[in-house]
Amino acid sequence: MTSLPEPRGPLSAAVTATLRREPPAPAPPPELAHDRDPWGQDLAIALHTCYELHYRGFDGVSPEWEWDPGLLALRGELERVFLDALRAGTDVSDDVTAVLDELLVEPVPGNGVSHHLRDRGQWWQVREYFAHRSIYHLKEADPHAWVIPRLQGQAKASLVAVEFDEFGGGRGERVHSQLFADLLTGAGLSADYLHYLDVVPEPQIAIVNLMSLLGLHQGLRGALVGHFAAAEITTAPSAQRLAKALDRLGAAQECVHFFAEHVEADAVHEQVMRRDVIGDLLDREPRLAEDVVFGVRATELLEGRLADHLLSAWGRDETSLLHPLDVPEPAASS
Repeated sequence: MTSLPEPRGPLSAAVTATLRREPPAPAPPPELAHDRDPWGQDLAIALHTCYELHYRGFDGVSPEWEWDPGLLALRGELERVFLDALRAGTDVSDDVTAVLDELLVEPVPGNGVSHHLRDRGQWWQVREYFAHRSIYHLKEADPHAWVIPRLQGQAKASLVAVEFDEFGGGRGERVHSQLFADLLTGAGLSADYLHYLDVVPEPQIAIVNLMSLLGLHQGLRGALVGHFAAAEITTAPSAQRLAKALDRLGAAQECVHFFAEHVEADAVHEQVMRRDVIGDLLDREPRLAEDVVFGVRATELLEGRLADHLLSAWGRDETSLLHPLDVPEPAASS
């Protein structure tokens, strides 16, 4: 477990104050979330804190808060504000094939985060990128597991096959979250769960909130599958670029290995997700096509916001975190 995060405004302060008490105790009223900025630090950390009760929880916080009706009512209003903003920022379509095909087309020359890190990124920027991504990768694939009981037939079987790989194929040392913990250690960073939450700003937290939102709602199962497919389709090429960045910088082999593993695994997962998971899901429930597209588009929206944040900060030679990390030299590659 980990400590409760530092509040970033009155909303998250009310949530953390509530969780420090023993239930039953009154939760903050849902009205507190009305008219909050869906892209603000306060809402992002408040929602993430509520969601974390469904993962590992927090030190000193009663597990009974996980299903407290009052806290769930507040979380529901936070989700409404967040989901409304996601829907407003994405185009509606039911052409799943076209949307997935678009993900395979990369602009030339590329100008994303992985391109920057491969070609001219500095070690301090790589370490900041790792800190951002640690908020998800230390729980990698956990949010997607919630969709398994919501699927049937081949879609269920194939998604479980992908998850089996994500969870190391039955070998604890190969679980992807463990590989990322090894990466953090190799980069001279803390591998403790959520260690960097208090310095990671809203754009990355929103990405993890999206996964939790889609995974925890049966009615959003199509969107969760769309999100998962988008992640698998786009990961292999970006992971290849990041592996080259780390080779260029002389990073420890543990750092390179995490991305090399994803180059191979996600190239296979992409096909399984498209053909066997999405294909079977839409054969059974064609009405979910718009939801699948929404999951893809929402992922693109949030990843784009994070990329803009990172590249803008680094372009000014400033930290992309709320507070800068120390910058040791990379460990020698072995």
